[in-house]
Amino acid sequence: MKNAKQLIFGFHSIKSAIRSNSANVVTAYIDATRNDGRMNELKSLLEEKNINYHVFEKQRLDELMPKAKHQGAIAEIKQHQSKYTTLEDLIEVDEPTNLVFLILDGIEDPHNLGACFRVADAMGVSAIIAPKDNAVGINTTVRKVACGAADALPFVMVTNLVRAINYLKENNIFIIGTDDSSEKKLYGELFSGSIALVMGSEGKGMRRLTKEACDVVVSIPMMGSVDSLNVSVATGICLSEIQRQRALPQA
Repeated sequence: MKNAKQLIFGFHSIKSAIRSNSANVVTAYIDATRNDGRMNELKSLLEEKNINYHVFEKQRLDELMPKAKHQGAIAEIKQHQSKYTTLEDLIEVDEPTNLVFLILDGIEDPHNLGACFRVADAMGVSAIIAPKDNAVGINTTVRKVACGAADALPFVMVTNLVRAINYLKENNIFIIGTDDSSEKKLYGELFSGSIALVMGSEGKGMRRLTKEACDVVVSIPMMGSVDSLNVSVATGICLSEIQRQRALPQA
Protein backbone atom coordinates (compact mmCIF):
# COMPACT_ATOMS: atom_id res chain seq x y z
CA MET A 1 0.00 0.00 0.00
CA LYS A 2 2.92 2.29 0.77
CA ASN A 3 4.10 2.18 -2.86
CA ALA A 4 0.67 2.31 -4.46
CA LYS A 5 0.44 4.57 -7.50
CA GLN A 6 -2.32 6.28 -9.43
CA LEU A 7 -2.73 7.83 -12.88
CA ILE A 8 -3.85 11.40 -13.48
CA PHE A 9 -4.38 13.08 -16.85
CA GLY A 10 -4.70 16.41 -18.61
CA PHE A 11 -2.29 19.35 -18.75
CA HIS A 12 -3.79 21.37 -15.91
CA SER A 13 -4.07 18.42 -13.52
CA ILE A 14 -0.49 17.26 -14.14
CA LYS A 15 1.03 20.74 -13.89
CA SER A 16 -0.86 21.38 -10.64
CA ALA A 17 0.41 18.10 -9.20
CA ILE A 18 3.99 18.98 -10.15
CA ARG A 19 3.80 22.47 -8.68
CA SER A 20 2.10 21.21 -5.54
CA ASN A 21 4.60 18.41 -4.83
CA SER A 22 6.90 17.37 -7.66
CA ALA A 23 8.30 14.49 -5.57
CA ASN A 24 4.86 12.91 -5.72
CA VAL A 25 4.99 12.64 -9.54
CA VAL A 26 6.73 9.40 -10.53
CA THR A 27 6.74 9.66 -14.33
CA ALA A 28 4.74 11.03 -17.26
CA TYR A 29 3.55 9.69 -20.61
CA ILE A 30 3.02 12.12 -23.48
CA ASP A 31 1.66 11.96 -27.02
CA ALA A 32 4.40 11.62 -29.66
CA THR A 33 2.34 13.55 -32.22
CA ARG A 34 1.90 16.71 -30.12
CA ASN A 35 4.49 19.46 -30.41
CA ASP A 36 2.40 22.50 -29.54
CA GLY A 37 2.85 25.18 -26.91
CA ARG A 38 0.96 23.40 -24.12
CA MET A 39 2.90 20.19 -24.61
CA ASN A 40 6.24 22.00 -24.79
CA GLU A 41 5.38 23.89 -21.60
CA LEU A 42 4.64 20.59 -19.84
CA LYS A 43 7.89 19.04 -21.12
CA SER A 44 9.86 22.02 -19.83
CA LEU A 45 8.24 21.72 -16.41
CA LEU A 46 8.96 17.99 -16.27
CA GLU A 47 12.60 18.57 -17.22
CA GLU A 48 12.94 21.43 -14.74
CA LYS A 49 11.74 19.17 -11.91
CA ASN A 50 13.83 16.19 -13.15
CA ILE A 51 10.74 14.04 -13.76
CA ASN A 52 11.20 11.30 -16.35
CA TYR A 53 8.68 11.14 -19.20
CA HIS A 54 8.04 8.65 -21.99
CA VAL A 55 6.81 9.46 -25.48
CA PHE A 56 4.01 7.14 -26.64
CA GLU A 57 1.68 6.89 -29.60
CA LYS A 58 -1.85 8.10 -28.88
CA GLN A 59 -3.18 4.52 -29.06
CA ARG A 60 -0.92 3.52 -26.17
CA LEU A 61 -2.14 6.45 -24.10
CA ASP A 62 -5.74 5.49 -24.89
CA GLU A 63 -4.99 2.00 -23.60
CA LEU A 64 -3.61 3.43 -20.36
CA MET A 65 -6.74 5.50 -19.76
CA PRO A 66 -9.43 4.27 -22.17
CA LYS A 67 -12.29 6.43 -20.91
CA ALA A 68 -10.40 9.65 -20.20
CA LYS A 69 -9.96 12.77 -22.33
CA HIS A 70 -6.28 12.78 -21.48
CA GLN A 71 -5.22 15.48 -24.01
CA GLY A 72 -2.10 13.48 -24.77
CA ALA A 73 -0.68 13.76 -21.26
CA ILE A 74 -0.83 11.19 -18.44
CA ALA A 75 1.23 11.05 -15.25
CA GLU A 76 1.82 8.37 -12.67
CA ILE A 77 1.78 9.70 -9.12
CA LYS A 78 2.10 8.22 -5.66
CA GLN A 79 -1.30 7.40 -4.26
CA HIS A 80 -2.74 10.02 -1.95
CA GLN A 81 -1.53 9.65 1.61
CA SER A 82 -3.06 12.13 4.04
CA LYS A 83 -0.61 13.42 6.63
CA TYR A 84 -3.30 12.67 9.20
CA THR A 85 -4.50 9.10 9.56
CA THR A 86 -7.12 9.62 12.26
CA LEU A 87 -9.29 12.38 13.64
CA GLU A 88 -7.35 12.15 16.89
CA ASP A 89 -4.09 12.87 15.06
CA LEU A 90 -5.72 15.88 13.42
CA ILE A 91 -6.70 17.42 16.75
CA GLU A 92 -3.41 16.59 18.46
CA VAL A 93 -1.24 18.04 15.68
CA ASP A 94 -3.39 21.12 15.07
CA GLU A 95 -4.54 22.37 18.44
CA PRO A 96 -8.09 23.67 17.83
CA THR A 97 -7.63 27.39 18.47
CA ASN A 98 -9.01 28.96 15.30
CA LEU A 99 -9.38 26.18 12.75
CA VAL A 100 -11.93 25.46 10.05
CA PHE A 101 -12.85 21.90 9.08
CA LEU A 102 -15.12 20.86 6.23
CA ILE A 103 -17.33 17.82 6.84
CA LEU A 104 -18.95 16.26 3.77
CA ASP A 105 -21.90 14.03 4.59
CA GLY A 106 -21.92 11.44 1.84
CA ILE A 107 -20.68 13.18 -1.34
CA GLU A 108 -20.82 10.51 -4.06
CA ASP A 109 -19.93 12.48 -7.20
CA PRO A 110 -16.13 12.69 -7.66
CA HIS A 111 -16.49 15.96 -9.60
CA ASN A 112 -18.23 17.51 -6.59
CA LEU A 113 -15.62 16.18 -4.17
CA GLY A 114 -12.81 17.52 -6.36
CA ALA A 115 -14.47 20.93 -6.54
CA CYS A 116 -14.97 20.94 -2.76
CA PHE A 117 -11.25 20.20 -2.32
CA ARG A 118 -10.38 23.16 -4.53
CA VAL A 119 -12.73 25.53 -2.71
CA ALA A 120 -11.65 24.30 0.73
CA ASP A 121 -7.98 24.79 -0.09
CA ALA A 122 -8.64 28.32 -1.35
CA MET A 123 -10.61 29.17 1.81
CA GLY A 124 -7.96 27.98 4.27
CA VAL A 125 -9.68 24.82 5.50
CA SER A 126 -7.47 22.69 7.77
CA ALA A 127 -8.85 19.31 6.68
CA ILE A 128 -11.82 17.62 5.03
CA ILE A 129 -13.67 14.92 6.95
CA ALA A 130 -15.98 12.39 5.27
CA PRO A 131 -17.57 9.00 6.02
CA LYS A 132 -15.99 5.83 4.65
CA ASP A 133 -19.33 4.36 3.52
CA ASN A 134 -21.64 5.70 0.81
CA ALA A 135 -19.17 8.40 -0.19
CA VAL A 136 -16.52 8.79 -2.86
CA GLY A 137 -12.84 8.74 -1.92
CA ILE A 138 -9.91 10.32 -3.71
CA ASN A 139 -9.65 8.92 -7.23
CA THR A 140 -8.33 10.09 -10.60
CA THR A 141 -11.35 12.29 -11.33
CA VAL A 142 -11.20 13.92 -7.90
CA ARG A 143 -7.53 14.69 -8.40
CA LYS A 144 -8.11 16.22 -11.85
CA VAL A 145 -10.93 18.47 -10.68
CA ALA A 146 -9.11 19.42 -7.47
CA CYS A 147 -6.11 20.75 -9.44
CA GLY A 148 -3.55 19.81 -6.78
CA ALA A 149 -5.69 20.49 -3.70
CA ALA A 150 -6.26 16.77 -3.12
CA ASP A 151 -2.55 16.44 -2.33
CA ALA A 152 -2.28 19.67 -0.35
CA LEU A 153 -5.27 19.23 1.97
CA PRO A 154 -5.59 16.47 4.60
CA PHE A 155 -8.53 14.11 4.00
CA VAL A 156 -9.82 12.06 6.94
CA MET A 157 -12.35 9.28 6.36
CA VAL A 158 -14.24 8.14 9.47
CA THR A 159 -16.35 5.08 10.21
CA ASN A 160 -19.07 6.95 12.10
CA LEU A 161 -19.66 10.58 11.13
CA VAL A 162 -21.86 11.46 14.11
CA ARG A 163 -19.29 10.04 16.51
CA ALA A 164 -16.63 12.12 14.73
CA ILE A 165 -18.76 15.26 15.07
CA ASN A 166 -19.26 14.63 18.78
CA TYR A 167 -15.51 14.17 19.19
CA LEU A 168 -14.92 17.55 17.55
CA LYS A 169 -17.50 19.14 19.85
CA GLU A 170 -15.71 17.66 22.87
CA ASN A 171 -12.62 19.48 21.64
CA ASN A 172 -14.37 22.86 21.56
CA ILE A 173 -15.10 22.91 17.84
CA PHE A 174 -18.42 24.51 16.92
CA ILE A 175 -20.44 22.50 14.38
CA ILE A 176 -22.37 24.41 11.71
CA GLY A 177 -24.74 22.39 9.56
CA THR A 178 -26.42 23.56 6.35
CA ASP A 179 -29.97 22.85 5.26
CA ASP A 180 -32.21 24.67 2.79
CA SER A 181 -35.18 24.50 5.17
CA SER A 182 -33.50 26.20 8.12
CA GLU A 183 -34.98 29.54 9.14
CA LYS A 184 -31.60 30.64 10.49
CA LYS A 185 -29.69 32.36 7.70
CA LEU A 186 -25.98 32.13 7.05
CA TYR A 187 -25.51 35.92 7.16
CA GLY A 188 -27.33 36.24 10.48
CA GLU A 189 -24.90 34.05 12.44
CA LEU A 190 -21.62 34.99 14.06
CA PHE A 191 -18.69 32.64 13.45
CA SER A 192 -15.68 32.64 15.75
CA GLY A 193 -13.26 30.16 17.25
CA SER A 194 -12.72 26.75 15.71
CA ILE A 195 -15.49 25.66 13.36
CA ALA A 196 -16.54 22.59 11.40
CA LEU A 197 -18.88 23.26 8.47
CA VAL A 198 -21.11 20.33 7.50
CA MET A 199 -22.37 20.07 3.92
CA GLY A 200 -24.93 17.46 2.88
CA SER A 201 -24.86 15.12 -0.08
CA GLU A 202 -26.11 15.87 -3.57
CA GLY A 203 -29.88 16.07 -3.63
CA LYS A 204 -30.39 14.59 -0.15
CA GLY A 205 -28.63 17.04 2.13
CA MET A 206 -27.47 16.08 5.59
CA ARG A 207 -28.75 12.88 7.13
CA ARG A 208 -31.08 13.27 10.13
CA LEU A 209 -28.60 12.11 12.77
CA THR A 210 -25.90 14.35 11.31
CA LYS A 211 -28.24 17.34 11.45
CA GLU A 212 -29.20 16.60 15.05
CA ALA A 213 -25.53 16.53 16.05
CA CYS A 214 -24.90 20.07 14.78
CA ASP A 215 -24.76 23.04 17.15
CA VAL A 216 -26.61 25.22 14.65
CA VAL A 217 -28.10 24.67 11.19
CA VAL A 218 -28.21 27.53 8.69
CA SER A 219 -29.45 28.09 5.16
CA ILE A 220 -28.09 30.22 2.33
CA PRO A 221 -30.55 33.00 1.38
CA MET A 222 -31.70 32.44 -2.21
CA MET A 223 -32.63 35.64 -4.01
CA GLY A 224 -33.39 34.43 -7.53
CA SER A 225 -35.43 31.77 -9.29
CA VAL A 226 -32.96 28.96 -8.52
CA ASP A 227 -33.86 27.12 -5.32
CA SER A 228 -30.71 25.02 -4.85
CA LEU A 229 -26.96 25.13 -5.45
CA ASN A 230 -24.26 22.64 -6.32
CA VAL A 231 -22.58 21.44 -3.11
CA SER A 232 -19.20 22.93 -4.03
CA VAL A 233 -20.78 26.32 -4.81
CA ALA A 234 -22.69 26.27 -1.52
CA THR A 235 -19.51 25.25 0.29
CA GLY A 236 -17.65 28.20 -1.21
CA ILE A 237 -20.37 30.66 -0.15
CA CYS A 238 -20.40 29.37 3.44
CA LEU A 239 -16.63 29.22 3.83
CA SER A 240 -16.26 32.68 2.31
CA GLU A 241 -18.66 34.14 4.87
CA ILE A 242 -16.85 32.39 7.73
CA GLN A 243 -13.49 33.75 6.60
CA ARG A 244 -14.95 37.20 5.86
CA GLN A 245 -16.11 37.49 9.45
CA ARG A 246 -12.72 36.35 10.73
CA ALA A 247 -11.03 39.09 8.72
CA LEU A 248 -13.10 41.82 10.37
CA PRO A 249 -11.47 43.91 13.13
CA GLN A 250 -12.21 42.44 16.54
CA ALA A 251 -14.42 44.63 18.73
